[in-house]
Amino acid sequence: MENTYVFLDAGYLSKITKYFFPEKYPKYGIKQFANILAKSKGFWCKKAFLYVGEPYQKPTSPLKEDKERRQRYDNFIKAISNIDNLIIRQGRVQKDDERGYHQKGVDTLLTMDLFSIKDNEENIKTIIVLICDTDFVPILKELRNRYGIKIIVAYFSDFKRGSKFSMSNHLWNVADDKILINKGFFERSTKNNQIF
Repeated sequence: MENTYVFLDAGYLSKITKYFFPEKYPKYGIKQFANILAKSKGFWCKKAFLYVGEPYQKPTSPLKEDKERRQRYDNFIKAISNIDNLIIRQGRVQKDDERGYHQKGVDTLLTMDLFSIKDNEENIKTIIVLICDTDFVPILKELRNRYGIKIIVAYFSDFKRGSKFSMSNHLWNVADDKILINKGFFERSTKNNQIF
């Protein structure tokens, strides 16, 4: 079985998870989830990269809910930090009065890791990306056209026009293949104690 790397945008993954499990966020193995994505296309997940934003905290006098959110985040990072071949990249979350909360720095970290694939020692020829942001299209095109790395885009769609899960044609066009995520990917990822 050929090795691959799986790149997971935790913010996008969280939106998908909440769609399938609106009542209660499930506990599932994040590395197991990455393995299941890879196996669905006949690959083995050699490494999984998870991109998360540290939760927002008011600089002075953080609110109680901010402190609780930070504690949950710290517990989550501690729980997954020793999982073999899971690389965690942490940006931050910023509060904006107009847009609410949004991640900062995560896209840059992901771009750096994507670009480093061309020099990988494991001779990775195909990668899987769970992203929805068209900002990554130029680097994905570069990897495919200049370095011959195949791109598989994992995504979710509720098949509603204009929904938050709508995927850009630019991202579709850079993909050599696609994986449509369904609830079963999460359900099959609950068989070990590597909790997400």
